[in-house]
Amino acid sequence: MIRYIFITGGVVSSLGKGIASAAMGSLLQARGYKVRLRKLDPYLNVDPGTMSPRQHGEVFVTDDGAETDLDLGHYERFTGVSARQSDNITTGRIYQSIIEKERRGDFLGATIQVIPHVTDAIKEFVLSDPGDDVDFVLCEIGGTVGDIEGLPFFEAIRQLGQELGPERTCFIHLTLLPYIPAAGEMKTKPTQHSVKELRSIGIQPQILLCRCDRPIPETEKGKIASFCNVRPSSVIEARDVGHIYDVPAAYHAEGLDTEVLWHFRIDDAPKPDLTRWNEIAHTIHNPDGEVCVGLVGKYTDVPDAYKSVSEALVHGGLANKVRVKVRMIDSEQFDDEHHPLDILEGVHGVILPGGFGERGAHGKMRAARFARERKLPCFGICYGMQLSVIETARHMAGIKAASTTEFGPTDEPVVGLIEEWTKGNEKITRDENTDKGGTMRLGAYPAILRQGSKVAEIYGTSEISERHRHRYEVNRGYIEKMEAAGVVFSGMSPDGMLPEIIELKDHPWFIGVQFHPELKSRPFDPHPLFASFIEAAKVQSRLV
Repeated sequence: MIRYIFITGGVVSSLGKGIASAAMGSLLQARGYKVRLRKLDPYLNVDPGTMSPRQHGEVFVTDDGAETDLDLGHYERFTGVSARQSDNITTGRIYQSIIEKERRGDFLGATIQVIPHVTDAIKEFVLSDPGDDVDFVLCEIGGTVGDIEGLPFFEAIRQLGQELGPERTCFIHLTLLPYIPAAGEMKTKPTQHSVKELRSIGIQPQILLCRCDRPIPETEKGKIASFCNVRPSSVIEARDVGHIYDVPAAYHAEGLDTEVLWHFRIDDAPKPDLTRWNEIAHTIHNPDGEVCVGLVGKYTDVPDAYKSVSEALVHGGLANKVRVKVRMIDSEQFDDEHHPLDILEGVHGVILPGGFGERGAHGKMRAARFARERKLPCFGICYGMQLSVIETARHMAGIKAASTTEFGPTDEPVVGLIEEWTKGNEKITRDENTDKGGTMRLGAYPAILRQGSKVAEIYGTSEISERHRHRYEVNRGYIEKMEAAGVVFSGMSPDGMLPEIIELKDHPWFIGVQFHPELKSRPFDPHPLFASFIEAAKVQSRLV
């Protein structure tokens, strides 16, 4: 019997529903249960693929090629369960599906309404294909209770609560307990009003997860329980912790998983094995040293734009028992050729993350050249790899006009759309009518690694599968000339058409990859490229 846990949020946004859902899933896993996590997003976009990183943060990509909300990254990192396209839905996709059915005549002339058609579609998504032997499905509802766009989702889960019954559904509400310094008091009214709003649309939460920056007095817990109609033990303190990977153990200590199991009347659950979380926490808080990595990108004012990269760097640190300090560096400032690169002087490694567009691209190439010439560990990811290829083509292989057709027509298309490539190096034009929402290589693709290469040594295998999200490809027509200059194309698609990995022959650690390895890194299973990169940064810092 599959049980469903719905996680909602109140009072303010950004309380951490994604982390809370992921941590809850990891606690159930630690007790031996099999879980799947899903995200219901109320915005009208069909998916986050065309949304600005400044508004939405990163786009997380699944093996099956879905562009999803970044919270699915948290789910994967905390549970190790690979997400699928069926684990993220938006209002836009719901309405798109319904309208397509209406245009085909599938509704036989019926009037299409939010209830029942939209709510039925949401319920169908929640219940569909959870996977084999899954015990719990955790569904996070994006936004905050009271948001008008979220009402169909709240109505849908309310109906599921009625249809499946309390023995198969549990509602957890994440809320805020602010502390008012002038009054010297923690205030419960925002939580009371948030629960009142939730109850007004027919949902009675069974558990309240209360975000706070200090302990909740027992008297306040009692007040919340009384006014919100829950058991006192169901008011769970979600106090701020030192690191997100401290959350599972902290929530268990406060009794969150115990309350969930009590609600479902499960009294024979094994005790959770939190060994790996305790080991991770110990390493994070007791490192053998610190390395500094410069992340050179154009969205560095929005840390969530590079969430998976930052987390993968932490995982690389765990593998090497060091703390990784990430210095966010705006690549646009380096677009000016005269702007000094002094800020890179103190870092032990440079990472060039993915991105799109010409803005900030020259700055990334300058950072790549700096790392190449200074023998500084450098890791180029996706667009970062493409710009590294252009930089080395210009300054190592002597192809002065090397460029990408993403910038416009070029006589030396070192990077371009694969369908544009013709024999030799003929001039390439750019198709301005491209549908930007549907022309990318998305999801998991295999690659073959060159025997004896650095990446083959790092992976310990000759065949890999990694997730992609890009529209342009490195032009294989330039391989021979660039390899003669010292650039090794150490990873290719199985058919030999698409360069996947480059590395520099005479450099301690300079690797560029066309895919996004950060998407498959886990705290308890760091990605080998990130572990190796941080190891090289550790050597650079003279910690070893």
